[in-house]
Amino acid sequence: MSYLTIEKQEGIAIIWMDQPDEKVNVLNTGLIEEFKPILDSIEKDGEIKAIVMASKKPDTFIAGADLDMLKKMKTPDEVKQFNKEGNEILDKISTFPKPVVAAINGAALGGGLEVALAAQYRIATDDSKTKFALPEVQLGLLPGGGGTQRLPRLIGLQKALDIVLTGKNIYPRKAKRIGLIDELINKNALLATAVEVAGKLADGDLKPKRNNLSLTEKLLEKNYFGRSIIYSKAKERVLKQTQGNYPAPLKILECIQTGLEKGFKAGRQAELNNFTDLVFTPESRNLVNLFFQMQEAKKNPQADKVKEVREAGVLGAGLMGSGIADVTAVNAKIRVNIKDRDLETASGGIKNIWKDLDKKVSRHQITQFERDQLMSRITPVKDYDDLAHADMIIEAVFEDLAIKQDVLAKTEAVIPEDCIFASNTSSLPITKIASKSQKPERILGMHYFSPVPKMPLLEIIKTKKTAGWAVATAYDVGIKQGKTVIVVNDGPGFYTTRILAPYMNEAIMLLEEKASIKDIDKAMVKFGFPVGPVKLMDEVGIDVGAHVTEVLKEMFEKRGVKSNDTAQRLLDAGYKGRKNKKGFYDYSDTDKKSRKVNEEIYDHFGGLSRIKMDMMDIQDRLSLIMINEAAHCLQEGILTSPRDGDLGAILGLGFPPFLGGPFHYVDAIGVQKIVDRLKTLEDKYGPQFKPAQILVDNAETNKKFYKE
Repeated sequence: MSYLTIEKQEGIAIIWMDQPDEKVNVLNTGLIEEFKPILDSIEKDGEIKAIVMASKKPDTFIAGADLDMLKKMKTPDEVKQFNKEGNEILDKISTFPKPVVAAINGAALGGGLEVALAAQYRIATDDSKTKFALPEVQLGLLPGGGGTQRLPRLIGLQKALDIVLTGKNIYPRKAKRIGLIDELINKNALLATAVEVAGKLADGDLKPKRNNLSLTEKLLEKNYFGRSIIYSKAKERVLKQTQGNYPAPLKILECIQTGLEKGFKAGRQAELNNFTDLVFTPESRNLVNLFFQMQEAKKNPQADKVKEVREAGVLGAGLMGSGIADVTAVNAKIRVNIKDRDLETASGGIKNIWKDLDKKVSRHQITQFERDQLMSRITPVKDYDDLAHADMIIEAVFEDLAIKQDVLAKTEAVIPEDCIFASNTSSLPITKIASKSQKPERILGMHYFSPVPKMPLLEIIKTKKTAGWAVATAYDVGIKQGKTVIVVNDGPGFYTTRILAPYMNEAIMLLEEKASIKDIDKAMVKFGFPVGPVKLMDEVGIDVGAHVTEVLKEMFEKRGVKSNDTAQRLLDAGYKGRKNKKGFYDYSDTDKKSRKVNEEIYDHFGGLSRIKMDMMDIQDRLSLIMINEAAHCLQEGILTSPRDGDLGAILGLGFPPFLGGPFHYVDAIGVQKIVDRLKTLEDKYGPQFKPAQILVDNAETNKKFYKE
């Protein structure tokens, strides 16, 4: 079965890319092997004067390299050989004696963008599905197909660094503005335009116009000293953002600098060497594993039980409710009725969705028509009767058991018998919410994370009575909303809140032992978390922390762990965190990114005088208490797999992705070492560090959570 086929039009060879039996095209050895003889035959064919490369996939040009193939490579020589063969093809394209035009509709990512960069001319559609990125850095890798060399030469050093060091998506209009593509066209005219352009290039009637640097960029980038400043600033930013935990960004910088200062050939050699080295780093292995785990989680294990959801109701138009309505209507394409205490409040939630979509319009990510079409799916309503035709209700009201039970009762009075009722709660047991339900089999939890449109995780919570079809349907909706979904069993705090609670509680303990707020947060950012635990308490809300402590109090006390009432005492004193601008940090200046500590809060922790604590000790206490609680959750059956535990911790709570999650981390360090460290902490600080029995048992048999 062929990956590539040739069609001839008016002396132009159209190379169609269409990977058999796959939804998208990826770069693999099969594609590379087919390209060489096709290019050789076209070069010898006197009737062909130019090439157009295009994809037959509806929304993808090429989605990147075949990571599964890369993962199976066991030696550096295998990686180098694949890289070398791929680059020989790309070099042949870039120096081909006949013009090569890339006709791009849909995603051109990673190696796919590198293929396009090798062409002499790039035409892309203005479709919302069209996007460009070099996302390898997010996998702990670097672009291995000349991306670090061709991109800065095409669009300039600073713009290239912004793309390659972040891995972010670039949409068509910006791609045209910065010179990444040469023309924008409607997708219906893409092929005809590409064929016409290829002919003009061959006949000499068209020459690419590229002058994308501003005067300031030219002054900086066209001389060695200016470029040195750019390299230095970029390195400084990288180290600040990564805390030195990710090797790939520095390797990318090295490749670009080598290429621009020593020439293309030297840069390509640096790219080959660094790419090969990165493939075998633990950071990249963990990030690639995370990618595959996320892909696996997007496959519904009970797809055959899914019931169609055409209309949904969202109860509550606050930050969470409007966010849930947003992803349900915009991503999942489901009609949504959003209800609050009155029509005005419900309409207020919709305004937030409009603002987000309007931003996308201003950035040319969607059209005004698409915005209006998406908004037409959302309707504010004031009565429960307006939910009578819903297939699913997602409740996002105040975190109070009595209120949630009351809302459930009023909803059940009007909804159809097979309508799912999902509660968005961070800690209240679903079994208690469903205890007075007429049909507990249709009740489950759908725990979203704030802000809903941006956070990638959805934690579905099932009770002993929840029906399989209800879980399967909620899972399907979650996937359509763009979420990575995990399913856990019911219990106080479920999984994510359950492992977050002792982590934040231990941070409070450190404050009471006279550690400073800055030292605690700095230690955990250095460990790899995006923010420290104290700042996180401000972001989540001290009131939420107090509520969670109360919900989990009984469970922890049964294990001999005393609950801490500090969050409640702070709440009683008026501290709620960022939401009321009174927390551990000073929020008096709303525009500041780097915030000062609110030193007044130290009055609740023994005074302003602080002591310097060992960073490693802080990191051990906070990371291991979370990891140990994750092990408890697996042991008790809250989690059904280590995979879900790792996904939940990384995507929901910011556990360092390069460490692979709590269970991958235990396997990497060695379970015996983890148990020993926990026992040392238990002797020194208390029973909260007593190792979970599953860790002790695994240490005795040297068992890992994951098979090799």
